[in-house]
Parts: sequence; C-alpha cells; structure tokens
Amino acid sequence: MIASPQQNYLTPEKYLQIEEENLVKHEYIDGYIYAMAGALDPHVTIAGNLFALLRNHVRGSGCRVYITDMKARIESLNRFYYPDVMVTCDQRDQETPAYKRFPCLIVEVLSNSTEAFDRGDKFADYQTLESLQEYILINTKRQRVECFRRNEQRLWVLQSYTAEDKSFRLNSVDFEETMAALYEDVVFE
Repeated sequence: MIASPQQNYLTPEKYLQIEEENLVKHEYIDGYIYAMAGALDPHVTIAGNLFALLRNHVRGSGCRVYITDMKARIESLNRFYYPDVMVTCDQRDQETPAYKRFPCLIVEVLSNSTEAFDRGDKFADYQTLESLQEYILINTKRQRVECFRRNEQRLWVLQSYTAEDKSFRLNSVDFEETMAALYEDVVFE
C-alpha cells in the first residue's frame, strides 16, 4: 500500500480533486499522498466474497457496504484511507459521495506489503473514529480472521477465528458466516 509520498503538501480538497481525476488510487496522510499497490488474487477474492456476503445481509437495513474504492475519512487526523471493505449505517455518510466518515465496520485483507501498517499505525488511526465498533483483519495465507471489537469501556478486544471454528461473527452488523464462504475459491499463497 504505502510507497514513497508525493513531495508537495495537499489540502484535503485538492487531494479529493486529484483522486477524482486520477487512475491511480492514493491514500492521504496529513497532506501527503501515497500511491497504492495492486493486490494478489487471494486478497481480491476474499474482499469480494465478504462484500457480496455483507451486501446481501444488510440489504434493506439502511446500512451500506463499500469495497476498495471508497475512502474512509478521519478528519481529526487529516487522513483518507481505502479500506478493503467498509460498512456504514449512519445517514450522514450519504451526504459525502467521495468518502465516508462514520463507519461501524472496517475490514483490511492482509498482504505482505501492508500487514505491519494495517496492524499498527492504520489501526491506531481508525481507533479515533467514534463510530467504529469493529476492525477486522483477514489473513490471505491461511484461514484466520481477527476481530478487534470496541467494548463498553471503549477498549479494543481481540477475538480470533480459524478454520477449526468453522464460522465467524461480526457483531457490529449482526452477521455470522462460515469460514468456507469467506475463503471460497481462495488458493493460498
């Protein structure tokens, strides 16, 4: 995901204008943009499977599911990220067609180049979103789903699921599905 930054500082407004006109996606961190790398088949397949499953689940509920091309905006930190999958149930997000500010669920599918960032600074940034209830990391090398959930004390608690569990649960959207469905058609690296 993160490569070297472009050198010139950009305002959020200028960044949004560039993203609308550009063929290459960039994440935005405090005024600087970072080109995003492409993804491998397992990554794309897992994200697509989860999107399809969640889309069917939230249909008619007022919630919306987005995949890879929708930005999450963290205004307090001056950041825009492209989560692999994101769900928002907040009507205020319908006011901003280029990004969403109030997701309840963010999912990142891990890759060799992004795993450290997804687990570290990006997760720390996402934690500042008051609306966020769950942050999910999905492994592409074996069946493993890590669900970080914000509890009543506002602490993040981890629950992991593996192939032995057979299914996983996303509490933020009252969703349960099998690991087999999530990893359908995935050939592990």
